[in-house]
Amino acid sequence: MGGDYLPFLAMFLVQMGYAGMNIFVKLAMDSGMNPFILVAYRQIFATVAMIPFAYFLERKTRPKITRIVLFQAFLSSIFGATLNQILYFIGLKHSNPTLGCAFNNLFPAMTFLLAVPFRLETVGIKTRPGQAKVLGTVVCIGGAMILTFYRGHAINIGESGIHWKYAEQLKTRDSQSGANFILGPFLLITSCISWAIWFIIQGRMCVKFAAPYTSSTLMCFMASIECGVIGLFVDHQPSAWSLNDSIRLIAALYSAIVCTALAFCLMSWTIQRKGPLYVSVFSPLLLVIVAILSWALLRDKLHFGTVVGSLFVVLGLYAVLWGKGKEENQRGSREEAEEGKEDLELQINGKLYIRS
Repeated sequence: MGGDYLPFLAMFLVQMGYAGMNIFVKLAMDSGMNPFILVAYRQIFATVAMIPFAYFLERKTRPKITRIVLFQAFLSSIFGATLNQILYFIGLKHSNPTLGCAFNNLFPAMTFLLAVPFRLETVGIKTRPGQAKVLGTVVCIGGAMILTFYRGHAINIGESGIHWKYAEQLKTRDSQSGANFILGPFLLITSCISWAIWFIIQGRMCVKFAAPYTSSTLMCFMASIECGVIGLFVDHQPSAWSLNDSIRLIAALYSAIVCTALAFCLMSWTIQRKGPLYVSVFSPLLLVIVAILSWALLRDKLHFGTVVGSLFVVLGLYAVLWGKGKEENQRGSREEAEEGKEDLELQINGKLYIRS
């Protein structure tokens, strides 16, 4: 029973954690916090939070840190942390948490598109799994286009009975700046592309450096320097870096500890027991949770275009995951068949040797 429910509970907690981050980060930026500074704080706090995991869990198994490893960690910090999170947070500032989570589901499709030229993925257009991946990618991109260019009318689902006065005051204060519903989705898509590039780099890095906690710590450390320099260049006023406002401190600490250190550990634990596909299947759950929380706490309105575009993205996501899962099963079956054939040949050769 525990083997079935614990991974499910772990992934549900991870999605709840990410949902909370989207809400807190949006509120922190509504309070006037610069997204460049918020990302810098997240990387700094994440580095401090990851050091104990890297030291205690990998001190006996950690491979040697070479120049190639450091260079790969540097590339990971640029695409996986600095560009990814800066683009995502600015995109979130110009849109809303529901759109941010919807665009996150583009990640498998973007990874597939970028992995094909590097021969890390095969198209296999003549097979059903290959057709599912291609069709799912097209549907995902179509859903992203709907999310970007079509909002539609607001869906009347009633008013939330939860009145969070603090969030309402922040939205009123920030309403003068307005949101850019073209720039926001564009930055969110670019963030997803950056994340997909990081995934490919990380896949190459893990082959020769199988120490995920150490590599993540190195990535966060380098990203904290990069984001700190960028943040100081954008705004060097001490007041802009102040964490006296409680929502700014909560957003920085929460995104670093819950959504970097804790989430990474839970996902790694789940991948070891259920595989990466199991973890990916839970991605749309984040969209549902954030949509409910945004309606209940932030009183965001749900638009018809958001619902239709999100539905297309989720359907495309599951098509890509189905195709990927089928390919992995077929690959595993072929490997087992080849191993069985080799064992049979060894047995036959052994018997022939004994007889001779």
